[in-house]
Amino acid sequence: MVSSQLRSRGIDDTSVLKAMTTVPRHQFVPARIRDLAYQDSALPIDYDQTISQPYIVALMSQLLSVKPGDKVLEIGTGSGYQAAVLAEMGVDVFTIEIVPELGLHAETLLKELGYNSVRVRVGDGYLGWPENAPFDGIIVTCAPTEIPAPLEKQLAEGGRMVIPLGESGFQELLLLTKKDGRIIRQKTIDVRFVPMVDEKGKVY
Repeated sequence: MVSSQLRSRGIDDTSVLKAMTTVPRHQFVPARIRDLAYQDSALPIDYDQTISQPYIVALMSQLLSVKPGDKVLEIGTGSGYQAAVLAEMGVDVFTIEIVPELGLHAETLLKELGYNSVRVRVGDGYLGWPENAPFDGIIVTCAPTEIPAPLEKQLAEGGRMVIPLGESGFQELLLLTKKDGRIIRQKTIDVRFVPMVDEKGKVY
């Protein structure tokens, strides 16, 4: 997976590559499709959610450009795989999942696998985690139609946010950097993520 899907497509951050080699991706997909865990595609998990393809996980992790000891907020825990990759990179992860069953399952699995630097909250990710802000990085694994103002506010000066933005279907993956209190946008690639929704299922 690492050599054929990541290095060959420009992933060269050694901490990302090491984390992707170490984290057992098959543990984060349903048992019925574990034989597909390392293929180059997104896979369905429960509650109409997905686990992103390895390349997208690696790309978003690399774009964050974080270092050990940094504090990262993740919106959309899902199965917990992205949080595990960041934890393996030495990052303190605060991750929020709006589907209670997914959040609780991910929390249990992450603890079982020894990722104790990950804190999981069930709730509305649009609002972020203000009591633990500011964050050196914010990674969003569901797509809003506009950048959530609370997340902009919770991003530290000099911090980076990686977020898919757009309507249902294909979105733009943006890298946002806070400089002198302002947000600088940079488009990277087109992506496809599930929409960001509130607790009633309304799309943001």
